Amino acid sequence: MTEPLPAAPAPVARRLAAPFGVLAGVLAAFGYVGVVDPREPGHYPVCPLLRFTGLYCPGCGGLRGAHALAHGDLAAALRDNALAVGCYALFAVCWVVWCVRGRFPAARPWHAAALGAVALIFTLIRNFPFRGLLTP
Repeated sequence: MTEPLPAAPAPVARRLAAPFGVLAGVLAAFGYVGVVDPREPGHYPVCPLLRFTGLYCPGCGGLRGAHALAHGDLAAALRDNALAVGCYALFAVCWVVWCVRGRFPAARPWHAAALGAVALIFTLIRNFPFRGLLTP
């Protein structure tokens, strides 16, 4: 029995179609948030957790942070939601790896647990009265 020949690598254009399609969607979303200011009422829904409990969820301030990042203001983006900015950076690294290797990095079970733990700690810190630390 002979072993099958290894498959030829996909042409570059076909290999990069999915990553660049995702990039187009991300840029469109950031472009929209960059144009439509989340600080102006009526454009985006209010966080239900904040509205009904007064507590900030891990995503609160994420749109304002994306808006600030779209305008090149990293300091304001970090003030609005440092976790979201970190996730944007992590996604950018994974996207580059996807383009270079031809596949998105595989998630391990501990990745979800680690992200959940970080989000929980982030949420706890931003809801305690630490003089506005991590509060959007």
